[in-house]
Amino acid sequence: MAGKIANVLAEEVPIALVFNGTTQAVMMATPDDLEDFAIGFALSDHVIHARDEIESIEIEPAGEGIEARVWLAKGAAQALEARRRRMAGPVGCGLCGIDSIAEALHPIKPVSGEMEMSGADIAAAMEALSAGQLLHAQTRSTHAAGLWCHDAPMIIREDVGRHNALDKLIGASIGMIGAVVLSSRVSVDLVQKCASLGAPILIAASAPTAHAVRLADQAGITLVGLARGADFTVFSHPHRIKTAGDPA
Repeated sequence: MAGKIANVLAEEVPIALVFNGTTQAVMMATPDDLEDFAIGFALSDHVIHARDEIESIEIEPAGEGIEARVWLAKGAAQALEARRRRMAGPVGCGLCGIDSIAEALHPIKPVSGEMEMSGADIAAAMEALSAGQLLHAQTRSTHAAGLWCHDAPMIIREDVGRHNALDKLIGASIGMIGAVVLSSRVSVDLVQKCASLGAPILIAASAPTAHAVRLADQAGITLVGLARGADFTVFSHPHRIKTAGDPA
């Protein structure tokens, strides 16, 4: 077999997420859409509950990495100080550094948003995600997360880490209701992140873990996995998925 010369490789850079002057986390991530990343991480890590709790964001070089400096409103800053902890996470794990089992498996607020999708919608969402993975098309080494809404262009974010890609998407689409579409498998923390966005449907190209299915069921999230074209499996809350045999 003939060899190939590599052309484009994905970047992987230490990104420090700094809230009111103190580092909350250092993540290895693709250095794109970092303001979205900071907002999404803040929401999914329960640093904030709404976008207006962030006063400003500064993205600054810091040695061999980058600092995303987030300045919080007074109430959010006080709440963070009360539960301050440090976390360092590589791209392979979204729960590294959590300091207790209870924190890792914290209860999540049930999702109240409603939407419906057909099998054709699911196929269209997966196709849109694939077509929008511009960085992956160049590097073949990144994950993607997208927000699919009826009659609206899909919002897509990419990263070397699947958790980072989803945080970037959350930051870009905070306040919007749609189906989250992932290029990866689904683990517990990805369900938790989708719940923080309030997404009623989560669709993934690969299979979920058993615990992820249980958590999605508890959270009221419709979890669809193994989505490849017209083929997919619904693991929880199937009432949001309309198939050909359903009444109009």
